[in-house]
Amino acid sequence: MSTGKHPVVRFEIGCSNRSETLDFYEACFDWKISKSEIMDEIAANGDTGIPGHITSLVTELDHHLLFYIQVDDINDTLKRVEHAGGSIKVPPVTLPSGQRFAWFNDVAGNTVGIITKEV
Repeated sequence: MSTGKHPVVRFEIGCSNRSETLDFYEACFDWKISKSEIMDEIAANGDTGIPGHITSLVTELDHHLLFYIQVDDINDTLKRVEHAGGSIKVPPVTLPSGQRFAWFNDVAGNTVGIITKEV
């Protein structure tokens, strides 16, 4: 069975209180979470699972759950999203690593992330 060209490669838990949220997930699921200034990295399944992070955003989306789909070209993918009836929620952002990400809303109003491969 093929996994497809665009796998789900990351998840994100958004919150207003990172410390409280981190403590909750560690207590409930024994996740190993590494704290940092910007976001806390989650190893939900050790080295075999999809990596994730907890972040506090100062937006209307401070409480959210997202998954990220890996794409080759952010701009091309966002054009395809809009053509199919979706809308751009967060335009492309370049991370310090060189990766780029964006968020879009699908036709049902769900927010989904897309991200390029690690450079």
